[in-house]
Amino acid sequence: MEAKLQHRIQRYGWDAAASVYESEWQLLLAPAQKVLLEMADLQPGMAIVETAAGTGLITFPAAEVVGSDGSVMATDISGEMIKLGNSIAVKHGLSNVAFQRMNAEALEYEDGRFDRALCALGLMYMPEPRVALSEMKRVLRPGGIASVAVWGERRNCGWADIFPIVDARVHSEVCPLFFGLGAKGALASDLVATGFGHVAERRIRTVLSFDDSHRVVSAIIDGGAVALAAKRFDHSTRQAVDEELLASVERFRNGKRYEIPGEFVIASGTA
Repeated sequence: MEAKLQHRIQRYGWDAAASVYESEWQLLLAPAQKVLLEMADLQPGMAIVETAAGTGLITFPAAEVVGSDGSVMATDISGEMIKLGNSIAVKHGLSNVAFQRMNAEALEYEDGRFDRALCALGLMYMPEPRVALSEMKRVLRPGGIASVAVWGERRNCGWADIFPIVDARVHSEVCPLFFGLGAKGALASDLVATGFGHVAERRIRTVLSFDDSHRVVSAIIDGGAVALAAKRFDHSTRQAVDEELLASVERFRNGKRYEIPGEFVIASGTA
């Protein structure tokens, strides 16, 4: 029941964030996504499966690499994310991309269907990340590569106070182990534990640059993990949360701009 509840929270939470997520996070997440795609070693003609695909921030770059002879099946638990992803694919006339609403811990594909499996900044939201990794391995052909990115250690992510700030008002129910996979060796260890070989892990520091306080609030609250909880705030509570978030990142402000540190961990393994 606990896992089912978490799945529902993630589904409706990312439904709430869908309209804001891509515009606020596309540039900020690019460093992690670039490394993830490099470690995946995509080639033309490959069949790709992606979990927690969102609106397609790495789906479409991957589709460009594999080309018209390849394919990308992009899955996400959020129906709104899937709608947006499919609309973008249709708009650009991409026939090698399809978005489907699907639980990453129970992929609806046969064994050994794909050459590569991708998951960019979604694994830390899943109730059972090792189950999700096992599913990625199951649907990969022998020799196929999984490439996964998560946020790094809490102390290296300057925006992390948003979780206690929100939870002081209303339980966000975001996975309490959000930063667990960012600990040293944790992501690589989970890949090994689920049977992947040739496991490699990279840790990169980055800076999340925001033009002003409005963009900070929009990205971290309305376009992020606490979007569903924020929908429950009355006006005064929301104002207090916004102010407390900005106070928590004040040390990273330079004039109107905010330069907030972040960290990503990217790992890959071979099935």
